[in-house]
Amino acid sequence: MSLTYTTWLAQAANLAGTSTTNPYLVTELPGAIDYAELRIYRDLDLLATRQTDQSQTCVPSQRKLNVPAAFVVVEGINIITPAGAAADSGTRNQLLPTSVEFLDFCWPSSAGATLPAKFARLSQSLFLLGPWPDQSYAVEIIGTQRPTPLSAGNPTTFLSTNIPDLFLAATMIHISAYQKNFGAQADDPRMAQSWESQYGLLLASADAEELRKRYRGTIALPAPPGMDKRPSGPDAMRGG
Repeated sequence: MSLTYTTWLAQAANLAGTSTTNPYLVTELPGAIDYAELRIYRDLDLLATRQTDQSQTCVPSQRKLNVPAAFVVVEGINIITPAGAAADSGTRNQLLPTSVEFLDFCWPSSAGATLPAKFARLSQSLFLLGPWPDQSYAVEIIGTQRPTPLSAGNPTTFLSTNIPDLFLAATMIHISAYQKNFGAQADDPRMAQSWESQYGLLLASADAEELRKRYRGTIALPAPPGMDKRPSGPDAMRGG
């Protein structure tokens, strides 16, 4: 069963042995949501956090590319050709990630500016391109962003709807800290440990489901004769 902000609050209060109007609990609710959501988003590579931005454009003879600060992880950058064409009406030219040092060595200036082929991250929202662009190419950025948190004004999220059990367990870990049930001197020192253990079990099952969405973790097809049949690389399929 999915959760809404109201039903989540009722269940959290019930599991904590208090009321939804408890002033101390009410004060701590935003912190509990932040703790749970940020932890889950870092632990799981959720497709639901993936976004595409097509608002940026290369500046001729300028290697700097501003990336919207909302992106946490940039997974790919495409340069659209011909210059002036939109992403869905032109051709996507995928850039390969590299280091700033490599770009500085290979393309130290705008001399020979042409279609970029590589990119490197300089800061949270600033990337460098190499070679330097020669025209105003449209840019498509693909990566992960943090969804809007659960709140009274935003009563449902992907987490509360699709993995409510994991979300509830994560919030209860934080609420255990609020109740000072984290150590041997607490009223119930096993409370936080129990929720932490439950979170780990639920996380494993949620991760397995997310991997299936990417068609990973399925049975590998036999390799051609003479080829090594053992999987290799981080994304290798594993036999069941």
